[in-house]
Amino acid sequence: MSRTWFITGGTPGGFGMAFAEAALEIGDRVALTARRPAELTDWAQGFGDRVLVPTLDVTDADQVREAVRAAEDHLGGIDVLVNNAGRGWYGSIEGMADSAVRQMFELNFFSVLSVTRAALPGMRARGDGWILNMSSVAGLRGVTGFGFYSATKFALEAVTEQLREEMAPFGIRVMAVEPGAFRTRAYSGFADEPIDEPVPEYRAMLEQVRAAMVEQDGAQPGDPRRGVRAVISAMAENPPPRRLVLGSGGFDVAVAALEDSLAEIRSHEKLSRGVDFPT
Repeated sequence: MSRTWFITGGTPGGFGMAFAEAALEIGDRVALTARRPAELTDWAQGFGDRVLVPTLDVTDADQVREAVRAAEDHLGGIDVLVNNAGRGWYGSIEGMADSAVRQMFELNFFSVLSVTRAALPGMRARGDGWILNMSSVAGLRGVTGFGFYSATKFALEAVTEQLREEMAPFGIRVMAVEPGAFRTRAYSGFADEPIDEPVPEYRAMLEQVRAAMVEQDGAQPGDPRRGVRAVISAMAENPPPRRLVLGSGGFDVAVAALEDSLAEIRSHEKLSRGVDFPT
């Protein structure tokens, strides 16, 4: 039985497009949203009425409701929601402008809540569905120079964890997807973006961060097409994983982060347990 996918962040060459094409390959229907849908017109025409490309700025609540309603009206109820839209900015914790921090949380975190809340009533009514939240390995171990980006992904991890528990009684499954470095267009703008850092002491660090991003652009080891196929395979497992790390580098980082955290917690067990009232 075919399903309807609602995927945010339909940038050509990104995970959103890779999810859409993988879903279409298995016979499903797709609503792939984009801020500039004209970029997807030629691509969408090849799939006829199996594809809808709603205009959507995920930070606009009215557009979110309209796009979800359009997908439900034209393609049927949403069976799989992929919260993929997002972006990473770099800068120091001390120096990044408040407006930039809030903009990043609006896009990477609050928009996920907005889209999810719009899609959930239909899923709950049918008693079935999937929510895939595209997080990052940065949501398990923060990345130097991307402190606030990492914070948005840590927040997304927490919401995903609790949403999974809340949705289980309604037959809705929830998974966090945590890619490492993948060959998308995510790194393509770093070469052209000036370092906007008001605190001089952090400029050298951020110059190194930008140089690393520029060097990796086009050479990231992760293949988005293989990545989404792995997600679809994980969705078919019984039970499916709560989270899925994508990429060998990401896997190594995630395992090291969790093992380091567990070792540190255990090393201070005496202090932790010593604060309870005596029994």
